[in-house]
Amino acid sequence: MCGLKPVIPRLSGATQVVAVSAAMRELLLRTARFAASDAPVAVMGETGTGKEVVARMLHLNSARSGGPFIAVNVAALPAELLETELFGHGKGAFTGAISARRGLFETAHEGTLFLDEIGEMPPALQAKLLRVLQDGELRRVGEDQAFAVDVRVVSATHRDLARRVAEGLFREDLYYRLKVLTLDVPPLRERVEDVLPLAEHFLLREKTHATQFSARARERLLAYAWPGNVRELENVVKHGAALAVGDQVDEPDLPDDLRCRRPGVTRLRGAPEASGPLATLAEIEREHILRVLDQCGGSQSEAARVLGIARNTLWRKLRSIRLSA
Repeated sequence: MCGLKPVIPRLSGATQVVAVSAAMRELLLRTARFAASDAPVAVMGETGTGKEVVARMLHLNSARSGGPFIAVNVAALPAELLETELFGHGKGAFTGAISARRGLFETAHEGTLFLDEIGEMPPALQAKLLRVLQDGELRRVGEDQAFAVDVRVVSATHRDLARRVAEGLFREDLYYRLKVLTLDVPPLRERVEDVLPLAEHFLLREKTHATQFSARARERLLAYAWPGNVRELENVVKHGAALAVGDQVDEPDLPDDLRCRRPGVTRLRGAPEASGPLATLAEIEREHILRVLDQCGGSQSEAARVLGIARNTLWRKLRSIRLSA
């Protein structure tokens, strides 16, 4: 497949990469080219699209494949713990540090370090990560002596990092250091050709008598928008396999989110059913902004955070709403 090894080893087994669509095949071709490089790679894409699988494929097909692949979710750890996890600590660095401990950078020496959800990294740690990327050296927490590490850093995020830079939440110099090479993983709704092959692949991994999908179930799978992407599809297949009573997963075995859709109609989860005249996009945006602002108790800063926009952007939108009222 595009010159790449298609089976990705994981701690709990192996992941077969399924790619039928032109979008995914283009991504794999790009991944194959990047595998020959040692430059940092930023893997961009929505939650659940398979960014870690792409990162593992990149590592497996690189000259570092014999070295470790270490993955850490930046958003899952508090700042003080994340620092010691990444960079290690010296003996006596803090209460309870009775001995020195290697960090993930050291553990990933001559391999790949995958930093998932890099957009959530606290500013203080962004500065320390930048120094490691620039100098190829790190210092453990509580130690003065620096030492060299040979690690390829692959980062991933579902955030718009350029926007976070503009909002002052992410360092611009680190942004360009991490984004030397970029892989954009397309959402599942933009590669519908992969839905059924992926579903069949997941079904074969389940311990069940069901080995295929009925025509009605296949229709539902293709009609859904998949806001949770490949991860959601895998969970839907688990649900169907658990309820299937024969050799097929049928429509009634699928979750309600899929079964309540009319065939051929794709609707994002949480979107209201159409009733009466259709609203314009501006009207929908106005209603949503005002609802979020109301639920945030009138706090514009909190509403901007929930909406995922800058506070000055929200202020301009509210000003426009008031002028048009």
